[in-house]
Amino acid sequence: MAIPTTLAGMSLDPVIHEVDERWTMSYATALGDHQDHYLDTTRADGVVGHPLFSVCPEWPVIVQSRQLSENLGVTRDEVLTGVHATHDVVVHRLARPGDVLSTSLEMVGLVGIKPGAMSTTRLETVDANGQPVASTTQNGIYLGVPAEGDDRPDPSPPPPIEGTERRGDPHTVAIDVSAGAAHVYTECARIWNPIHTDKAVALAAGLPDIILHGTANLAYGVSAVVAAEAADDPHQVRRISCRFAAMVLLPSTITIRMWPANDTGDGRRTVPFEVLNQQGEPAVKDGLLVLGPIQTGSAT
Repeated sequence: MAIPTTLAGMSLDPVIHEVDERWTMSYATALGDHQDHYLDTTRADGVVGHPLFSVCPEWPVIVQSRQLSENLGVTRDEVLTGVHATHDVVVHRLARPGDVLSTSLEMVGLVGIKPGAMSTTRLETVDANGQPVASTTQNGIYLGVPAEGDDRPDPSPPPPIEGTERRGDPHTVAIDVSAGAAHVYTECARIWNPIHTDKAVALAAGLPDIILHGTANLAYGVSAVVAAEAADDPHQVRRISCRFAAMVLLPSTITIRMWPANDTGDGRRTVPFEVLNQQGEPAVKDGLLVLGPIQTGSAT
């Protein structure tokens, strides 16, 4: 069993989604984030999607990429070893109801590391006018499955984020996550992976039980940082980056730790954060949220 590095360069045709209020409002509500920007349809400029809403239209094209990998010789068992390891999204603007979004995918890198073959995938989401909405780079690791062939690293990785220092004492927020949180997130995000909702499948995959989605853990952290550092204004979010690590079992209590923002000198601020599971292990490591001035044309 091995993952050929020649898969780097694989791409898929875009997947089209029509965004409506039901979808954007449901996503925020699944996170317990009930602020007006997401839910108050009487606002003059209407509602917007959560800063991490981009994971929703990205999911179908990710599923298609897995199928294409199988068609290119990766076995089903090898595909199922893949885990979401890192996430880095540039938020060009927040998604809005009425958007017709097009999401494309390219595997831009594949290398061998100690835990297994690591793929780098770039996802670009644009609106009906071709204007960028979100640009995501994420790494996945085929645990225990080596790479085969010469390493093909990402030729154009995202630029490093400035102002990553953890200074002073962190601000802490605890969130109780219900037994049904993964089922709710699955339906509201429209992201279906049975390890999050079907105990039999989770056990067969070697997990102790169903686990909460990594993107849900990250979204809880993003909501907490926006509330604490951006006065509940999601339009300030410019970039979100993290690594995924420990599992969150359900029900449980997660803890979000946020350090004081670092001023990068260009009008932006970077907020380091992490999300800990009930055992105190980092489910979201090295989290960074970049905040900037509200863009022209954004609702305030």
